[in-house]
Amino acid sequence: MPTVKCNVANCTYWGEGNNCVADAILVEIDKHANKDYKMEASGELIGDAKHKDSADKSAETCCHTFKQKQ
Repeated sequence: MPTVKCNVANCTYWGEGNNCVADAILVEIDKHANKDYKMEASGELIGDAKHKDSADKSAETCCHTFKQKQ
């Protein structure tokens, strides 16, 4: 797993040094920003998260792995 940096400190998966500590990361295009993808504890994605899309620039993408800290 590569190092994934994250500046969203109120995410459950935010770790020391601004590192994402999630088992899996789901990045989606903004068109699907409101989709509710569920992630199991093992990091396996369920639902229709297996489709493929294209983006022209990073501003057209979003992270679905975010889960606010309780």
